[in-house]
Amino acid sequence: MARVHPVGVFAPVATTFGSDGELDLAHYASNLGWYAESALDGVAIMGSNGEYVSLSTDEKLKLIETGVKAIDGRKKVIAGTGTESTRGSIELTRKAAELGADFALVVTPYYYKPRYDKAAYVKHYHSVADASPIPVMIYVMAAYTGVDLPVDTVVEIAQHPNIVGIKDSGGNAPKVGELVARTPEDFSVFAGSANFLYAALCLGGKGGILALGNVAPSECAQIVRLFEQGDHASALALQQRMLAPNAAVTTRFGIAGLKAAMDMIGLYGGDPRPPLLPATDAERAQVKSIMEQAGVLDPARVG
Repeated sequence: MARVHPVGVFAPVATTFGSDGELDLAHYASNLGWYAESALDGVAIMGSNGEYVSLSTDEKLKLIETGVKAIDGRKKVIAGTGTESTRGSIELTRKAAELGADFALVVTPYYYKPRYDKAAYVKHYHSVADASPIPVMIYVMAAYTGVDLPVDTVVEIAQHPNIVGIKDSGGNAPKVGELVARTPEDFSVFAGSANFLYAALCLGGKGGILALGNVAPSECAQIVRLFEQGDHASALALQQRMLAPNAAVTTRFGIAGLKAAMDMIGLYGGDPRPPLLPATDAERAQVKSIMEQAGVLDPARVG
């Protein structure tokens, strides 16, 4: 029997904080309500853009609970439940399932990475999947964790019936193609960034978890629709148009840039949690200009 696996475009939603640095759940729920009415297929709570490493366990649970309620069944919800221990990952995954998450996104443990070999990662993920009431996705974010799981390791992990996909943010096209070719057909290989969404689809990927989806959900979803319709020229042209705004909210200005862009489209971004710093006025101006030039920002809505 085929596994339930995620497909389409998901936004790794930003966590909102008040001026006092505490969670701002009211704005968070409002943002999620907007995403629930967007072209997205779902949201990912507490991905890297959700600043999950800066959150306590209690805060993580509040975000999952608030997010699931705000989405109200209109989209799929992926919850980031990875921690540095297998035990901690199992506990958070079980609680996320109780709160209504559809999938768990489990980032690679990384602190002791010199001691983690293939056997350690396979055991970790299989143990989490054994204990999880919901399907599990692998999350590889080598830029932040320093861990880039080899294809052979992912292929072995993917044999578990409750492990249904991977978000790989590396943008390595040969690796994406090999993952698609060597994992089960009902295993979703997701692009981890909008800058290679079209390429991932061409290689057999099932969608993406994309920071750009926070501020340009229609454009990201349209790339998938055009691809599925066989209109590759239009899909490629739109992909190319999204490169600059994607860089602005990821590698160039980071989470601060993403939150600034959210403010500009009428959502609440606010400031990141220290030690991350907010975007400067000059950086905000650059983000605004890039988004306007790409056609994803209506100048009339800019605050």
